[in-house]
Amino acid sequence: MATVDLELEDVSAACCPPLASAPLSEDDAQVLAGRLRALADPARLRLMSLVMAGDGGEACVCDLTGAVALSQPTVSHHLKVLVDAGLLRREKRGRWSWYRAVPGALDALALVLRHSATGEGYATPR
Repeated sequence: MATVDLELEDVSAACCPPLASAPLSEDDAQVLAGRLRALADPARLRLMSLVMAGDGGEACVCDLTGAVALSQPTVSHHLKVLVDAGLLRREKRGRWSWYRAVPGALDALALVLRHSATGEGYATPR
């Protein structure tokens, strides 16, 4: 089974330092904005959740189409955006594509967005 996209070796290093630690470079801001933009769409956020909650932390595109009530081409487009943003990994198995979250991708985003290493400055979420 061959992985179609390139696996990020260190997702946290692939983007940027925490926002509160230093000003973002223009390049880092572009990468971070692209990942946040990919997650900002309700359909993509739901697809990300469905993939991560799937059996073994993965899901087939064939199972996702009915779950979000979107056409197969639309679901495939949204999944491609998530793959291109480095949030999902795609693997072809026969004629179907299976998706799995890139390990640490969401953790890396959370780390970048934290106010400090201890989380100071944030109210407890409700």
